[in-house]
Amino acid sequence: MTLYRGLPGTGVYSWSPFVVKLEARLRFAGIPYRVDTGSLSAAPRGKVPYVSVPDGEKGSVLIGDSGVIIRKLVEGGWSRDLDDGLGGMERVRGMGIRALLEDKLYFLGMYEKWVLNYYTMRDTLLAAVPWPIRVLIGLRIYSKVKRTMQGQGTLLLSDEEIDESRRKIWETLNAALVESRSKYAGAEGPFWVSGGEAPTEVDAVLFGFIVSGLICYAAPETQKIIRSFPTLVDYARRIHERYFPDYALWE
Repeated sequence: MTLYRGLPGTGVYSWSPFVVKLEARLRFAGIPYRVDTGSLSAAPRGKVPYVSVPDGEKGSVLIGDSGVIIRKLVEGGWSRDLDDGLGGMERVRGMGIRALLEDKLYFLGMYEKWVLNYYTMRDTLLAAVPWPIRVLIGLRIYSKVKRTMQGQGTLLLSDEEIDESRRKIWETLNAALVESRSKYAGAEGPFWVSGGEAPTEVDAVLFGFIVSGLICYAAPETQKIIRSFPTLVDYARRIHERYFPDYALWE
């Protein structure tokens, strides 16, 4: 399997929480993969991450969208559903956290990256693109992001309301992890959102958002918030040490 993540090189995390989420999910399930840069023009849904999966008849097939990829891996027998064995309320809790991250926090982060820190974001992600073309592509991305956030509702909020909402979400997630960690009574190794012995689907999502927040310097306020909650950082560090020993740790 090849994971295309829009980032050259290996051994480093992506700024995209969805790329980190998918890599974590593959490693949680022990699925071997290689990474490649790929391109938005080749991506099935016009965005990263996407994967190339072996197919007996076609040789390989491209699948886009991290959530769809995970579902297809489960349906295709590559991995079991990590939420198997969870009770009804535990599943609801996991789905709620995932929605909070992917449907709420993601857009608050996009505002910080693409509106407040546009030039840092553009010139990092499009560093390999020649200057005149970079400006044009950057403006297209900026316009698309603003249209999306306008319809989604983030742009209807003031900067103060966005800051308050972002901090409150991270504060709530930290409280949930403090509660989960207390069930492990000082044990070494990762601890999980469910409080169980193994990761569930939400752990891949949460790990992705924490790590991308720690390394993305186009989101300085998010970095400060995450680093102000030691349990968030500890949660990610423990997962990193077990599942990503070949990757550079955030500073």
